[in-house]
Amino acid sequence: MSLCLLDEENFHQCCQLLLQQSDELRDGWSWEPIQGTEEGYLRKTALRSVIIDASIKWDQEVSRSDSETHTSCDSGPDQQKQCALAAPSDADIIAGDIDENDEDDGVCAVSAGSSQVLQYEYHIVYSCSYSSPVLYFRACTLEGRSLSLEEVWSSVHPNFRLQLQHSPLNTITQQEHPLLGQPFFMLHPCRTEEFMRPVLQAAQDQHRTVNYILTWLSVVGPLVGLDIPLQYSVQLHHAAPSQTDTPDALLHSLSS
Repeated sequence: MSLCLLDEENFHQCCQLLLQQSDELRDGWSWEPIQGTEEGYLRKTALRSVIIDASIKWDQEVSRSDSETHTSCDSGPDQQKQCALAAPSDADIIAGDIDENDEDDGVCAVSAGSSQVLQYEYHIVYSCSYSSPVLYFRACTLEGRSLSLEEVWSSVHPNFRLQLQHSPLNTITQQEHPLLGQPFFMLHPCRTEEFMRPVLQAAQDQHRTVNYILTWLSVVGPLVGLDIPLQYSVQLHHAAPSQTDTPDALLHSLSS
């Protein structure tokens, strides 16, 4: 396995470790098998109180920029039409480099919206094409109405939205779930390798044990309101061997 790519076997091993930790922390993750196959996915549901601001509008310049980004990420014209959101760079997230004093520069107009409780359903699915996990999700009101793509975008935290103008990482698209055949939103994995490489390289250089799924999820999850408890890292540090040599060895030690 490449330093920053994940094969399907190691994906399942990392999922099993996350499930063990989730059970201990009562964090709600479960494994959902697909009947009649060996495939499956991680699943979690959560209630979130969010502010839906329907007044947010992209200007024409940003729309053109997004279109170029989507063309480079997506493989087909239908997917390109569905792209509507870029995510902040891993450097911004990991280093916490989000300046609360940054101004909007007129790219999107944000006004006070109404807070409401929504139910989110998150799925982690393996992508053979990208050799990486992919985060699928959907959201609905407590009355059962599904959110539109525009409402999903408007519920993203303003600090993340401000970063999108400068350093896009992924896009949120709406397409068919690969295992369920139902419409879901997803964080496009086109740059997963790019932002995972320095994280895994640093772990290898420092002989630190990491769980690929957990590390990846701590980057992409907060973009759509999925926060990862710090206890996961504490458990991993205490349970794992003190030194490892390669990413494959890391993953092997986690599954043993």
